[in-house]
Amino acid sequence: MLDDTSFAIHPGNESKVFETSFHDIGRMVQYKQKEEGLCITGERGYVTLQVYRDDIIRITMNAKDVPTCQSTPAVVATKQHIAIEVEDLGDWLTFATKMMHVIIHKDPLRITVKDQEGRTIVSEQKYGMAYKANGEVICYKERTERDHFYGFGEKSGFLDKRGETYTMWNTDVYAPHNPETDALYQSIPYFMVLRDGKAHGIFLDNSYKTTFNMKSNEQYSFKADGGELDYYVMAGPSPKQVLEQYTYITGKMPLPPKWALGYHQSRYSYQSEQEVRELVNTFLTKQIPVDVIYLDIHYMDEYRVFTFDPERFPNPKQLIQELKERGIRIVPIVDPGVKKDAEYEVYQQGIYGDYFCKYIEGDIYIGDVWPGESAFPDFTDEATRKWWGSLHKFYTDLGIEGIWNDMNEPAVFNEAKTMDTSVMHKNDGNPATHRALHNVYGLLMGKATHEGMKEHLEGKRPFLLTRAGFAGVQRYGTVWTGDNRSFWEHLQMSLPMCMNLGLSGVPFTGPDVGGFAHDTNGELLTRWTQVGAFTPYFRNHSALGFHYQEPWQFGEREEAIIKRYIQMRYEWMPQLYTLFQQASLTGLPVMRPLLLEYPEDEKTYNLNDQFMIGDNVVIAPVMQPSVTDRAVYFPEGEWVDYFTNKAYEGDKMHLIHAELDTLPIFIRKGTFVALSSSRPSTMTAQTDLTLHIYANTSGVYENTLYDDDGETYQYESGNYMQMPVKVTCNDDNVEVTIGKKVGKYVPAYENLSVVVHGLADSQTFTVNGERKSTITMES
Repeated sequence: MLDDTSFAIHPGNESKVFETSFHDIGRMVQYKQKEEGLCITGERGYVTLQVYRDDIIRITMNAKDVPTCQSTPAVVATKQHIAIEVEDLGDWLTFATKMMHVIIHKDPLRITVKDQEGRTIVSEQKYGMAYKANGEVICYKERTERDHFYGFGEKSGFLDKRGETYTMWNTDVYAPHNPETDALYQSIPYFMVLRDGKAHGIFLDNSYKTTFNMKSNEQYSFKADGGELDYYVMAGPSPKQVLEQYTYITGKMPLPPKWALGYHQSRYSYQSEQEVRELVNTFLTKQIPVDVIYLDIHYMDEYRVFTFDPERFPNPKQLIQELKERGIRIVPIVDPGVKKDAEYEVYQQGIYGDYFCKYIEGDIYIGDVWPGESAFPDFTDEATRKWWGSLHKFYTDLGIEGIWNDMNEPAVFNEAKTMDTSVMHKNDGNPATHRALHNVYGLLMGKATHEGMKEHLEGKRPFLLTRAGFAGVQRYGTVWTGDNRSFWEHLQMSLPMCMNLGLSGVPFTGPDVGGFAHDTNGELLTRWTQVGAFTPYFRNHSALGFHYQEPWQFGEREEAIIKRYIQMRYEWMPQLYTLFQQASLTGLPVMRPLLLEYPEDEKTYNLNDQFMIGDNVVIAPVMQPSVTDRAVYFPEGEWVDYFTNKAYEGDKMHLIHAELDTLPIFIRKGTFVALSSSRPSTMTAQTDLTLHIYANTSGVYENTLYDDDGETYQYESGNYMQMPVKVTCNDDNVEVTIGKKVGKYVPAYENLSVVVHGLADSQTFTVNGERKSTITMES
């Protein structure tokens, strides 16, 4: 309550960098090798080591008993059968896989993991695993000055996360976010370490409040307020391999519907059918592309979920159908709070079905949210999840294909900002308090929503936007970064936030374009829309009581520029959709920090104001007012300005001029991007496809373009198109090889055009061995 006063810096509140009141596990007493792994009894605790894959090891400590090794809902991986041979060398034990070498020092019990080349991945020296009598558990690891930290999910501040402490406790934070705002809406207790160009990862699978202390130059720690110390070490050695390993454990994003990649317009709130129709008419009249209009809480009948206000929205089915015929979908907000109302059917079902969260004594937990006094579904229970999922037939019957989950930390209007931590959840037969399960509440609401929508859509892909989540959230939903502000600083902060979410296994993410609260202005909205056009999730959203910020709100000049970049989003759709399909298979993000592609280049390690789309496009936005020139760092290679075709030498910084109508975009020489014409929405068929080739004098670049119907799951049974493209450059020729298409999907475009940029006078240009610029889309 006094955190925003000088009391917060009272001398009695001083904290130490590292706590020493934990009880160390002590020395090893005995060990046994079992089928499930190596079981160790320590002086003050028990440890299990399990090899999940040759490049992933799981380490679990319980201070009181043999570890149960019960995973949170984040984990979907199955342990592979990897035979290990433990050697007892007196003072230590050792075993190895094809990718890792594990050394266990006996007195005191300390664990070191090395890679197959002998490089230390993680090690423990003075401190190791420890616990407190109150149930807290902690692990210390050695670190070097060369260690750089990434991930941690949704965190403010710079890209490199060393030097700070991070708390995982899903929290509704409306107050302006700043670099020290911690915690936020998402809790992803995972991070990646980059050291000398090599990477490894750690995932702490614990749903209690967890804390990661990265402040010391000598060691770091991760601790949990309860439960077992249960963590995975991923060997890398590249950042991309760490992401593959992490998403092997927690799952990968499903391929989203193509319309979810379009432009989304939102407001807290568009409060009537008339306002929504006027909004849509303006988009169509001005020929500004749009795919989605959002309905915030005012569409409901007194904020009751699964209802429409009969006066403001008297015929929602007709509205939704009319908009869909015009190429636009509706996505409504659905919060977890169910209004306490004996005459409200959803509340009745929750009571009769025993679906709401309760105290151990049996009383239903009631908290105050938008509807007033409300009950909260216990999403840790399978029966409740199925019930909640079934309720979404209300929306799908109206023609709705996407849902927006908000307030699902869960947020409650009280001092603690959330549910009473002594509430007892069913937890699928293993009851636990809200203190233990708070961080997975939003994840499990997302699971219930996604699975319910998928069932009721009968073959169509659902879209889910969620504010809260845990590790594994990518399996169910898209994440936006919550209640930001219309500040330039929040535009700047959004880049490292989204990049670190991408490095945390969440490829589909983005901020509220223009800022949610505070009054935006024409210049800020224009620059933010330019960024949003290349952010995986592209939504403009603003709050009640602040300036409307639709594309036309700030004058003709700004409107024209904003319209152009929204159109550009649709022009880049073939390239983006290919990247999303690759993300669904590999776990790699669409929006990438440069270090992901250039881990040997130290200049990329804390590059906060640039990002990449895929492996060959650099975006360097202007994110300060009245600025038209900025420094841009180019990694190795040569890079071509998308608008001017001017080439820039890599491995150095360049000063780039960018007036308000220009977003600096650069494509690496020797590569290509796949573009099309703009469309009013993704419901309008794509009728052309053009490969833009950026000539070089050497090198080979390959990528496989992907397409399907963008709406159904028929791609799982072969109704897709994959088309390999190879660009080979030398001093004399640029050769584009279009490989044989794979899959049964036939796109609407019949021809593929090829355009080359920067061809030297001495070079020829050929497509499949012939001097032509168009080929037919035949198999």
